[in-house]
Amino acid sequence: MKQPIGSYPHVLVRDDGRAVVSQAGSVLLVETVRKTGLDQAISAALAPWRKPRAVHDPGKIIVDLAVAVALGGDCLADIAMLRAEPAVFGPVASDPTVSRLVDILATAGKEALTAIRNARSEVRRHVWKLADGRAPDAGGQVIVDLDGVLVVAHSDKQDAAPTWKKTYGHHPLMGFVDHGPGGTGEPVAALLRPGNAGSNTAADHIATARLALAQLPQEYRRGRQTLIRCDSAGGTHEFVAWLAQRGRWLSYSVGMVVTEAIHQHVLKIPASAWTPAIETGGEVRDGAWVAELTGDLIEGWPKGMRLIVRKERPHPGAQLRITDADGMRITCFATNTPDRPIAELELRHRLRARAEDWIRAARSTGLRNLPLHDTAQNQVWLEIVQLALDLLAWMPMLALTGQARLWEPRRLRFRLFSAAAQLVTTGRRRILRLARHWPWTVEITTAVERLMLLPNPG
Repeated sequence: MKQPIGSYPHVLVRDDGRAVVSQAGSVLLVETVRKTGLDQAISAALAPWRKPRAVHDPGKIIVDLAVAVALGGDCLADIAMLRAEPAVFGPVASDPTVSRLVDILATAGKEALTAIRNARSEVRRHVWKLADGRAPDAGGQVIVDLDGVLVVAHSDKQDAAPTWKKTYGHHPLMGFVDHGPGGTGEPVAALLRPGNAGSNTAADHIATARLALAQLPQEYRRGRQTLIRCDSAGGTHEFVAWLAQRGRWLSYSVGMVVTEAIHQHVLKIPASAWTPAIETGGEVRDGAWVAELTGDLIEGWPKGMRLIVRKERPHPGAQLRITDADGMRITCFATNTPDRPIAELELRHRLRARAEDWIRAARSTGLRNLPLHDTAQNQVWLEIVQLALDLLAWMPMLALTGQARLWEPRRLRFRLFSAAAQLVTTGRRRILRLARHWPWTVEITTAVERLMLLPNPG
């Protein structure tokens, strides 16, 4: 009997295949760009930086880079995967042209960044209208989560410095709009900072919040319908006062450092004042209680601030801190939301942990490292990363349903974008024929149909 020589079937490899398209599922991103008008908006924004006889439009180059990053690229040269498939992505600029454009935009500095951000804001408003009941503001409130990200540098880059985690690199501060349990999240701010930037720097939190609010539709840039959430890094007098400033009136849910004064007040809370914490389904959270602190602790803070503390049994192996009491892990946050049970407010604040999901998605979408040397160049790269994350949030929101809408970038790449297809030209039409045996072909074709039914941008 003939013995097998391996675990996988033996196949012959040839280089004479024709009309085969790699990464054919990325047509979902291309169609998202077309239906949202992102390419037109970025092209119009970057028109001042287009030379009179230039072959490639700067806006198309930036959007191509964003698509390449959304597909898993982590440097400028990865735009080559688009250049290899002109039938899907059209003409794509050469590597030297791409590098020159990034240098030009970096030299332009704030002017170019503002142009890109204004275009993203206008497109975001249009996308939320297209999404209708699936948009993040469908419930009448927009939640923005602020959080820091450590980006390790493996070579000497401008402004790279030792971080608080004993690594070396940068410490950007980012903002994300939470789509809720039925969706993912989309980036609305990214402030590039040196690695040794402080976590509790109020000026940086204010700058990031300003960038985030500028990305929202006009009606959400002030008022209680916009909630800003962050961890204890934002628990400073200056930042909380800025959020509650008259005329801005933003809602906030900000983590606070458990000081010795808070610790002493927690020890004095009677057992009857503790309320069981709850889970998202409304059931009681086992081993967790919440209480509201009052008195001199909130003196000197903005009017209407509520200070809520939670105690919880630590999970096995967790190390208690000196401020933890009676074997319980103590956490604290401040909010200005009145007339709601403290258990609901604590659950709402706890859900900001979803920001860790958005950060993980950002790391796998161009933020694992900053590929360029100068800070101005890397700030342009951050805008490209945000464009890529926008596409990875908008496409599922507009075209996917069920569990598929919750897929993170890596799963979207493996299941949808990486699908191959045969390109057939008939008459004036080009048709991609996806493999029928691919398990997620139906998801791809159905999503494309949903995108095509959307109105074209005006």
